[in-house]
Amino acid sequence: MSDQNKSVRLQKFIADCGITSRRKAEVLITEGKVSVNGKVITELGTKVNPSADAVSVEGQFIDQNMVQDIYLVMNKPRGYVSTVSDPEGRKTILDLCKEISERIYPVGRLDYLSEGLIVLTNDGDFAQSILHPSKKITKVYEVKVFGIVNDTILKKLREGVMVDGQFLKPDSVRIIGQLPAKTWLEFRLTTGRNREIRKVCEEHGLTVDKLKRVAIGGLSVDGIKPGDSLMLSKDQILRKIGLIGNNTHQYVSKKKTVSMKKVIKESALKKADDQPLADDEKFHFLRRDQYFKSLNEIKIAKKKRLAEQAAENKKA
Repeated sequence: MSDQNKSVRLQKFIADCGITSRRKAEVLITEGKVSVNGKVITELGTKVNPSADAVSVEGQFIDQNMVQDIYLVMNKPRGYVSTVSDPEGRKTILDLCKEISERIYPVGRLDYLSEGLIVLTNDGDFAQSILHPSKKITKVYEVKVFGIVNDTILKKLREGVMVDGQFLKPDSVRIIGQLPAKTWLEFRLTTGRNREIRKVCEEHGLTVDKLKRVAIGGLSVDGIKPGDSLMLSKDQILRKIGLIGNNTHQYVSKKKTVSMKKVIKESALKKADDQPLADDEKFHFLRRDQYFKSLNEIKIAKKKRLAEQAAENKKA
């Protein structure tokens, strides 16, 4: 089908053309939606010659030369799905960058209720260079939990926990802020497991109110408003993250974000008798799986209370 010296894996070629990520390209292939020279291909090991073979995805021919490489740094707002499409019909981060004509996709994910830094691109190799766990890129998150976090709770979070057969342990956890009834924590991770911070918190009885990714390596979300994005070059993003490349395009992380926020020591924390601790079960009804139901219940209760107050004022 093609000259072996010039051939590349089919899923890589699809990703290089900006159609989707390599992983999604593999799904398209196995679903029979990709053809090479008029023949449907379902084998993942298939290789093609980009300069000689005609490749089509879902009936549309693709070509690397027609694609402009796009690299976007976005501050994802809460309430958007970080996928190309959503079967539930929810808004996706692509709704925030409709001015981009090329097909782009997110590098990694932030869940629906999370916010902060996310990179979008149509460059498959670039996406892999950021996502691959061997790079050990530190990702920084600011997490607001209900209640007061004391030294005992902090120690448990740092020790990690076994969840669904996986040992989840943050690189570091520290307290960076305290509100009357909530606590701000900073988590640093080099792993990229799904919902890792929420799982660690919930296993230790904590309920997350807000979760924001503020940095990937040395790349920060500072200066980008929620819902906005900044277009940079590939080299700019790699350098900001701290990925230093060589001739074989193997990147190694060399930079970490330095936060200006100071650690709040235990001596400065509010005591448990002032406010409930963060692992108090009273906060569990506000967890992610009950979030919208709980919000609706709170709104109904507030509306009822306001109606009762209005009726009392009218009587008076």
